[in-house]
Amino acid sequence: MKTTYPYYLANTAKQPNTDLTVIDKYTGEVAFRASLADRKAIDEAISAAHACEKEMSKLPSYVKQRILNHCIKRFSERANEFAEVLCIEAGKPIKDARAEVNRLIDTFRIASEECSRMYGEVMPLDISERSKNYQGQWKRYPIGACSFISPFNFPLNLTAHKIAPALAVGCPFVLKPASKTPISALLIGEVLAETELPKGAFSILPCSRNGAELFTEDERLKLLSFTGSPSVGWDLKARAGKKKVVLELGGNAAVIVDEDTHIDDAVSRIVFGAFYQSGQSCISVQRILVHEKIYATFKKKLVTETLKLKTGDPKDESTFIGPMISEEEANRLDGWIQSAISRGATLLCGGKRQGATLEATLLENVPKDEKVCAEEAFGPVAILSQFTDFDKALSEVNESEFGLQAGIFTKDIYRVYKAWDTLDVGGVIVGDVPSWRVDHMPYGGVKNSGLGREGIRWAMEDMTEVKLLVLRTP
Repeated sequence: MKTTYPYYLANTAKQPNTDLTVIDKYTGEVAFRASLADRKAIDEAISAAHACEKEMSKLPSYVKQRILNHCIKRFSERANEFAEVLCIEAGKPIKDARAEVNRLIDTFRIASEECSRMYGEVMPLDISERSKNYQGQWKRYPIGACSFISPFNFPLNLTAHKIAPALAVGCPFVLKPASKTPISALLIGEVLAETELPKGAFSILPCSRNGAELFTEDERLKLLSFTGSPSVGWDLKARAGKKKVVLELGGNAAVIVDEDTHIDDAVSRIVFGAFYQSGQSCISVQRILVHEKIYATFKKKLVTETLKLKTGDPKDESTFIGPMISEEEANRLDGWIQSAISRGATLLCGGKRQGATLEATLLENVPKDEKVCAEEAFGPVAILSQFTDFDKALSEVNESEFGLQAGIFTKDIYRVYKAWDTLDVGGVIVGDVPSWRVDHMPYGGVKNSGLGREGIRWAMEDMTEVKLLVLRTP
């Protein structure tokens, strides 16, 4: 495994420095070094992407498919290497890291399948006397050079959700990976550099703040896709100018457990949904609303199963909870937990922190205005409360300023449809946790959770423009 990595500027590996240090999130030691791009390199990358727009837009589907299939093949061949790097740079338990590599492969495979499905439509226009001799057709064209900013928590797959659809439609792009986890994106760059993509089709540039505003503000870029925190995302949107903006900004995910639920099944899924990835997922279970008739039994079983989770070295096959992305973040969330306890919340289990590692933590009786309840925790903590009325439970879910996904455990089909119609979220997951996602479904949120949808087909729509043809028959 290498320890130093170049960035990619217009398809070409360049290593002008090794200024970006990447920490092993468990040991705290320097694991990798990567090159940092300066403002000049970012400007060159955008210029190259802009110049490449026409050539990329003319790539036939079979060529794009060949490129994507090459990526699938190479990702599969290098799967163990990718997983090991991910485990180190993100602190992700090795089993979760392997799962993310599989999702990376799935995402590129979906894009390979979708790249030949850019359909249009024949549209009758003869809706009145004045248009009786007119007919219309429309189809989609690539929007042009795109700017992508990816997060630290899924540095392979959430990067893939930007890159793969761009390749499928024929959009050149520049990508800024998260500085805490840049190596995963650079590994993707290594594979892209092996392909027949035209020069300028991609650049992957870790960078500091110097010049980073170009990813947002440069008018040569036609679309900005950002995944990260709401405070940053909405600020970027305000500065993005005329370009289209897609934002995936996180959540405060709730799950409702109704009285008719199979308790053991719900407990098993909720333990996973709350604590996998150390809770560092936008759709991690944070609020658990349980019907009063089963609350005591459910709580006892949930605490028992949570206490079984092993916390420790992510390289250990038996570890379920590894470190958070930094000690600073673990300390922040520890402070939120202690604040809730100081105001009367009950600590059911967990709550201990050692460096960047925080135990799986369950709380109840948390005041609703406490940060650990009202904001995105983004760590291994979940909050229990009980309800008596299903409609009021739906209302409580909607009290959040976020609206990404929600989970419902119920056997009542009428309540399923009521939840679907009532909840202010981008997706309702029935019989499972809101943390569930498969990579071709439309994924995204409302309210403070963002704008637009990911999922290959929906991302491809965002990366294209509809162009109309009108034909008049004399």
